[in-house]
Amino acid sequence: MSAMLQSFAYRLSSFLRDHKKLLRNLQWCVVGIYFFLILVPAALPLPGNSAHIFSNLTIFAQFAFWGIWWPFVLVSMPLMGRAWCGWFCPEGMLSEWASEHGRGHAIPKWMRWGGWPFVAFALTTVYGQLVSVYQYPWAVLAVLGGSTAAAMVIGYLYGRNKRVWCKYLCPVNGVFQLLAKLAPWHYKVSEDAWRHPVRRIETVNCAPLVPLRHMKGATDCHMCGRCADYRGAIALTTRSPEEEIVDVAQNSGWQTALIVWGLMGIAVGAFLWSASPWFVSLKQGMAEWLVNRDIFWPLEQNAPWFILTHYPEVNDSFSWLDGFTILLFIFGTALVTGGALWLSLQCIQKVVGKTFIDAANTVVQALIPLAGVGVFLGLSATTITLLRNDGIPTGWAGPARLALLSCALLWSLRLAWKILQRHQVALRQRLSCMLLLMAGLAPFTYAWLLFFVIW
Repeated sequence: MSAMLQSFAYRLSSFLRDHKKLLRNLQWCVVGIYFFLILVPAALPLPGNSAHIFSNLTIFAQFAFWGIWWPFVLVSMPLMGRAWCGWFCPEGMLSEWASEHGRGHAIPKWMRWGGWPFVAFALTTVYGQLVSVYQYPWAVLAVLGGSTAAAMVIGYLYGRNKRVWCKYLCPVNGVFQLLAKLAPWHYKVSEDAWRHPVRRIETVNCAPLVPLRHMKGATDCHMCGRCADYRGAIALTTRSPEEEIVDVAQNSGWQTALIVWGLMGIAVGAFLWSASPWFVSLKQGMAEWLVNRDIFWPLEQNAPWFILTHYPEVNDSFSWLDGFTILLFIFGTALVTGGALWLSLQCIQKVVGKTFIDAANTVVQALIPLAGVGVFLGLSATTITLLRNDGIPTGWAGPARLALLSCALLWSLRLAWKILQRHQVALRQRLSCMLLLMAGLAPFTYAWLLFFVIW
């Protein structure tokens, strides 16, 4: 079986390397579909209550983007690595194309800052909630279209034939980096073969700016196949999905921030607020406080659509109080779920002491499966809602969600145990660390139970 998979990997990587023009044409087709789904619905009237997925283009585009496209792009990362980025992504394609015809300036220092993946993800997530990006085509145009325009501008200004946007500023780059660590495929580099090349020593353009000779794992690789068999040293290879997290363990403080405060904090609040009775109670309480003091401007619904949701023609407009309450709920949730997890990681670091110097930033990598499943479940809530509105039975969704969340939790705990074991943490300390980790995960797990079961 292993030989068959390796043979398939070799043929696939060779095909990708030798058919770059075919891959480019495929990417242009995706770009065309992408622009059609972004631009055309924005020019149409908003759909009425009787509109359905296959009877209204706006609802169909909504389902395509948020019901199918983004949830299953996330699924593709632990299955095939960042193949989406290298084979299909319209932003990556357009950014590289703009770079081919651009100024070719040096990449500025500010752009290389390691915190952009976290900051871009957080800002995009929060802004999308304020403008109701899952519901309205103008919000989609602002968020996705704005991101694409920025990618093209960055590509035009910086680099030459490169994907500078993807490397440094893409809002989902950090998420994709994390999930790709679970992929059972990666381009493996043989240092010995690199030093003694036997073939293919011509230059290779690595668009996502990966240092090929020192490439470890699948974090930054876009799986485009351009470097396949380069110098006889690079080959698409099968591996255990746990290998990169347990053995390679490339990590940083910013990746920790993205997992703890981003995926398991801000994202949870962003998905939960619209279903939470606590949100309603909080808003009502603040509204009463304002009215009792004759402060009425926060209750006005006069913000433009690109700041807060404003579609009076369908009776859906946010007041300034709505926007403030959304922010308060999202960051409050992040403080509870992310804060509990961060505290447990600090306690784990204290338990292991000098035995495992970077324990917090390394153990947190074990939570990638759980964090990824949480984001997938949040996005798939739109899928379930749209299917239910079209009369399609969705009774299977609840058990499926709980099963997926349980499997991800167990896998993350298994990875954490293996990481502690690999770093030779004593058994008693290991058990203490696992108890601390489970305690830190309790608010996160409870939040999803509230969303799927209680609310």
